[in-house]
Amino acid sequence: MDSFSSVASIKITVDRIQPGLHIRLPVKWNDHPFLFNSFKIKNQEQVRIIRHLGVKYVYVNMQQSDSEPLPVKPAVEQEDSNNQDAMDKRAKQLWDEKQQRIERMSAYRRRVVDCEKEFERSLARMRAVMTKIRNRPELAVNEASLLVEDIVDRLLANEDVTLHMMNGKSEFEDIYFHSLNVAVLAMLIGKAKRFDAERIKQLAFAALFHDMGKVKIPTAILRKATPLTEPEQNYLKLHTKYGLELANSIENFPPTALRVIADHHELLDGSGYPAGLKGDEIDEFTQIISVANAYDNLCHNQISAKQKIPYIALSHLYKNCKHLYSNENLSILIKFMGVYPPGTVVQLSNNMVGMVISVNSANLLFPNVLVYDPAVPRTQAPIIDLAEKEIKIVNAILPNKLPEKVKEYLNPRSRISYFFDSDE
Repeated sequence: MDSFSSVASIKITVDRIQPGLHIRLPVKWNDHPFLFNSFKIKNQEQVRIIRHLGVKYVYVNMQQSDSEPLPVKPAVEQEDSNNQDAMDKRAKQLWDEKQQRIERMSAYRRRVVDCEKEFERSLARMRAVMTKIRNRPELAVNEASLLVEDIVDRLLANEDVTLHMMNGKSEFEDIYFHSLNVAVLAMLIGKAKRFDAERIKQLAFAALFHDMGKVKIPTAILRKATPLTEPEQNYLKLHTKYGLELANSIENFPPTALRVIADHHELLDGSGYPAGLKGDEIDEFTQIISVANAYDNLCHNQISAKQKIPYIALSHLYKNCKHLYSNENLSILIKFMGVYPPGTVVQLSNNMVGMVISVNSANLLFPNVLVYDPAVPRTQAPIIDLAEKEIKIVNAILPNKLPEKVKEYLNPRSRISYFFDSDE
């Protein structure tokens, strides 16, 4: 069943509700103690609390219900004062739990905002680095080193790294986004492989500069939204050569980064370019960065019809590309991104729709999901930590299959960037 189509519901008085009915409460989200306005009644206690709210009726979605409404005017159970006190106590407990959840959500939102600001700062610094590559290359290296220091310190600050989806910005900043994305993903792989801080910094530096040769490729080719001709493809492939020439002109440019710039399009089976290297001929850093690069390129293909949502991009790499990339690195990437990576629109087991906004390395199967609820303003939309709930993800949904109002609310991005923060 299409859970977001407008399903007909029937209106019944609260004396007819019972467990198994999927109901919608006719009050605002902050006027009742339940987590959602729409949910399936689980037990008799919930029945009593709903009746205790003082609402006269609810709406029932029969297609999602496991039981029928009670007959009209059954004998209504009389609540004695002890029962009333118990209900008051239980309702207050639910209110307190909901309030704590709202406070946790607010704190989490603040962390997401801080994380986004951090990403924007890094992006601005990355832009400055790329601008200096042409005219003041030695300054570019120093600034990139400082940027790497800051990001790596953040990554290593805490064991529980949360990978966040960031807002997509200007389409004309693809090279900065891409380089930063690849650096973040490469660092996570390096951390999982137990690289020390110095090696992670070297890896991140190489990732930030892997595409530097693209500053010499015409923007008409880089931004072309239709398939490249063969001559254009050949021109684009020269970015590895141009990058190497640029890097070689910079004094003290790290040799580890030089290799990555030259070889990040080499593939394990020898089908890559420019030299057709195979297997162990491709060094460790390059093997890490090439898989991060491939993943981000799948998510952000210039041809919009070829862009893959994160969930599909990871599946594609896993199913079709094991012969091209290090299986260890690919497995780590899949593990860190979670089964449903940030940016994936998902259907939940309670028939609601949401979008994964972060994945915690300690709880990969239970990401944080921003849930579509038309009864709640978008700025206060529930964010569910699936690790806390009995709600599960049922499947991923293509964003273009969403109704317009759901798409506007969830705002799935065509450009997805990643960053991390540490759990406080």
